[in-house]
Amino acid sequence: MRILFGGDYNPEQWPEEVWKDDYRLFDLAEINTVTLGVFTWGLTQPAEDVYDFTVLDAVVARAVAEDRTVCLATGTGAHPAWMARAYPEVTRVDFEGRKHAFGARHNSCPSSPAFRRFSAEVAGRIAERYADVVTAWHVGNEYGGACYCPLCAAEFRGWLRARYGSLGALNDAWYTRFWSHTFGDWDEIEPPSALTEHWRGPDHTAFQGITLDYLRFMSDAMLANFRDEKTAIRRHSGAPVTTNLMGMYKPVDYHRWAADLDFASWDNYPPDDASHARMAFTHDLMRGLKNGEPFWLMEQTPSITASRAVNPVKRPGVMRSWSWQAVAHGADAVLFFQMRAGRGACEKYHGAVIGHSGRDDTRVFREVAALGAELRDLGDLTIGARTPARVALLFDWDSWWTLEMTDGLNRHLRYQEIVLAYHRAVWEAGADLDVLPVTADLGGYDVVLAPALHVLKDGTAERLAEVAARGGTVITTFLAGLCDAHARAYLGDPPLTSLLGVRVDEWDSREPAVVNPVTLADGTTVAARLHFDLVTPLTAAVEGTYGVDFYAGTPAVTRNEYGGGEAWYVGTVLEQVGVDRVVRRVLDRHGLTGPYADVPEVETAVRVTAGGVPLMFLLNHRDAPVEIIADRDATDLLTGTPVAHGATIRLAPRDVLILR
Repeated sequence: MRILFGGDYNPEQWPEEVWKDDYRLFDLAEINTVTLGVFTWGLTQPAEDVYDFTVLDAVVARAVAEDRTVCLATGTGAHPAWMARAYPEVTRVDFEGRKHAFGARHNSCPSSPAFRRFSAEVAGRIAERYADVVTAWHVGNEYGGACYCPLCAAEFRGWLRARYGSLGALNDAWYTRFWSHTFGDWDEIEPPSALTEHWRGPDHTAFQGITLDYLRFMSDAMLANFRDEKTAIRRHSGAPVTTNLMGMYKPVDYHRWAADLDFASWDNYPPDDASHARMAFTHDLMRGLKNGEPFWLMEQTPSITASRAVNPVKRPGVMRSWSWQAVAHGADAVLFFQMRAGRGACEKYHGAVIGHSGRDDTRVFREVAALGAELRDLGDLTIGARTPARVALLFDWDSWWTLEMTDGLNRHLRYQEIVLAYHRAVWEAGADLDVLPVTADLGGYDVVLAPALHVLKDGTAERLAEVAARGGTVITTFLAGLCDAHARAYLGDPPLTSLLGVRVDEWDSREPAVVNPVTLADGTTVAARLHFDLVTPLTAAVEGTYGVDFYAGTPAVTRNEYGGGEAWYVGTVLEQVGVDRVVRRVLDRHGLTGPYADVPEVETAVRVTAGGVPLMFLLNHRDAPVEIIADRDATDLLTGTPVAHGATIRLAPRDVLILR
């Protein structure tokens, strides 16, 4: 067994004579895994009552003959044209109320009986046919988007009946006495869209409760599609079933999906070529879906993407570095999209292991082959290894959705940016971290960060208090814990008041250019922007104060002793250096700061093997070399070189070391 290496392969797009050379190149690059059939529905079911597996049979048979691990997709990421023509209900109605015709992908209504029937049937037929040769099943592809058609409206009403039980409970949850919105019949309820509750787009709604529930419903509706196919697969195969998630993807709450995934997998396409901190966060988020179990990196590009206005190429060494970063954070598979570049359509210039030339002497192919050799030589050592984190960060889709669609807050605030700032502070300090849902068990963590945890669901406040009471530290921020699971403001003091030891009666909101300097307790002054809580300490000590405006000299950062531990409250958007200083004080208190915390852009991550052996990954994200001092005796697993405690380690630009 070894790390799975390969990716999306679409030989159905080329004549069979090309396949032979592809596998020759796969051998050169140590490719051991192919993901097949991701968009083959139109081939396998060319008409409603016709199934034709001729092409897929040949594709799968060739992969098996070449001794490759097969991850087989159900092909349902895009429905065939005949279905949209015979069953117009299958295509979606968008947020603006427009009925779509056949085209693109992410165009299947999740509530369509026809789509649900046909997708489950084709998944079952594929599972029955290929069960004996498949290592893992890939259902659909990158679930996302939303539909606002009459079928979804009807399903939404049924979802609401199950959730609330009565219109009285629903009206109370949605605060419908506002604007004469009291519902007297379930059929009066409409999906929140540009035609009903919204103006100026999806983030401007008259009723956050209605929109929040529709976002939850749509996430659940697509999950029902996944379950349909998984159920059909299970009639014929016991192999694990997954779908490729998309990291921090706003439309789908992956925490609601986690229990149904046999393992997590995701597609890593960062917004630029300098996103190593963001990627570390997203790897941690994906690993956290399944309680720290390893995940698959299902897709990444070996060179460029083809979906953005500007598509920078990965510089030499970046693909290798980012691939090892995924392994460092828990990946047991490193896969690409795509294995061979297509000739047409919107992804023909998307990066590929094998380019249009079919050559093996390109820079990209050489880098992929070199990485494949390293993964081969590493063997099975990291398979199943876990991350021994004692720091947790809570990530919450409900808070993300609600914070960004609530009037009265600063529209420039972005939940992702707030959360990423606190994760980055931990990442740069070299402490291993788990990204978890608010429902997770926090018993094994010394430090819990809950930035901008706006929606406070039942029991979360008590569990955060337990962390501090037993000696741990909680860090939270402005806008945390202000509303309940229905996006209703709490009456009286919010539930976190006792833990934080502060009261916030009002806040100030300013344009991004406006800076209010905050002086921290160590004398450092840092910039703060966008949101400024006016904080009244109750039992908390002041750790930072505002410098200007009518609230100059009042608290911006506080620390409250609670039980054997403490709770920090940051009432404003501090620049990164300010977040770093707060987080570093907390990590230092618990002895969790890493050995290279003061070496910028050198990342450390630890995985512990099934046999209890700790492996430290060192990644230099700089374009220049860096030298560090070894803090232990170890062996570099990629070279076999012994490393003595106190020796100087030289990391080349974008270099990676794995120390055992």
